[in-house]
Amino acid sequence: MGKGLLSLEDGEHLVSLARRAVESFFEKNEELKIERPHFEKRGVFVTIETFPKKELRGCIGYPYPIKPLEEAVVDSALNAAFGDPRFPSLEKSELEKIVFEVSVLTVPELVEADSPKDYLKKISIGKDGLVIECRGHSGLLLPQVAPENNFSCEEFISHTCLKAGLDGDAWTCEKITLFKFQAQIYCEQTPGGKVIEKKPI
Repeated sequence: MGKGLLSLEDGEHLVSLARRAVESFFEKNEELKIERPHFEKRGVFVTIETFPKKELRGCIGYPYPIKPLEEAVVDSALNAAFGDPRFPSLEKSELEKIVFEVSVLTVPELVEADSPKDYLKKISIGKDGLVIECRGHSGLLLPQVAPENNFSCEEFISHTCLKAGLDGDAWTCEKITLFKFQAQIYCEQTPGGKVIEKKPI
């Protein structure tokens, strides 16, 4: 991932911060304040999943580095818990039944291709995440989505199009802008438990 590589200790801190942000909101009804951020601005997504079924419960973040990492984690955790339009707001009783995952992103880089088929040669499943922009629409899928769903490169691009509100085959027949990025991914193994780093599959 180049400059800004994080350690497991950093990842543990960020995942703990995501959980504490949601717990603090339940306790005080206010956003957890970061007095002195230790990290530079980074893109980040916070994912909440049920445990042990590992079903998605919320996932929101910042594709680009517009906030110090810790502030972005707090915002993303709260939005994943209470602002993801796909799910009802998290209930306090669910805290013991969910796990948090934090994905720290590299800056998305433009993927250039002479033809749509060339995109397939430039995407590494399990390593790359995708952002597609087209006709004012945009969609993002994190690197872990493809291997977790056994997507091929073609399926991964198609599902990113769908995430953007486009037809799944839009990348083959429309003028799209495709970006790829990588991520360091840290997740709880159990609710509030040990944090591990997910490695590319």
